Amino acid sequence: MKNSTLLFLVKKVDGKIIEICLAMKKRGFGAGRWNGVGGKVEDGESIEEATIREAKEEIGITARELQKVGEISFSFKFTPDYNQLVHVYITENWEGEPAESEEMAPHWYSVDEIPYKIMWPDDIFWIPKVLNGEKIKASFYFGEKDEILEQKIEIVSSL
Repeated sequence: MKNSTLLFLVKKVDGKIIEICLAMKKRGFGAGRWNGVGGKVEDGESIEEATIREAKEEIGITARELQKVGEISFSFKFTPDYNQLVHVYITENWEGEPAESEEMAPHWYSVDEIPYKIMWPDDIFWIPKVLNGEKIKASFYFGEKDEILEQKIEIVSSL
């Protein structure tokens, strides 16, 4: 299973996440959905290096102080080429302002207004846990039209 990355920029008040930066995917895998930024890990690159590179390419920021909050295995019954292990990070420290690229269009959302209906169907099950400070290990198995056939989410103390 190939390694991929996913990063969410967050803003906190009194230690609580109040806003999250999501980006509309404009092309390729996941087009038409809000998500974090990220992508494939290239040869010779660490997962953290890939996370920082993808954030720079997709929304023009340089992420600092990555906090790993999840590892999620995604499997697709009818498109096994999409299978991936996604390493999920959040950060509240970056340089630059999120800006639109050819691939992504970023937007800030209050955690109470996250557009789950325009996101991957699994997001509603695990993103709230991460935003509440929990670390997760999860797996999702998708069928046709991104229907979730199986899912497992485990809260873990460390990753």
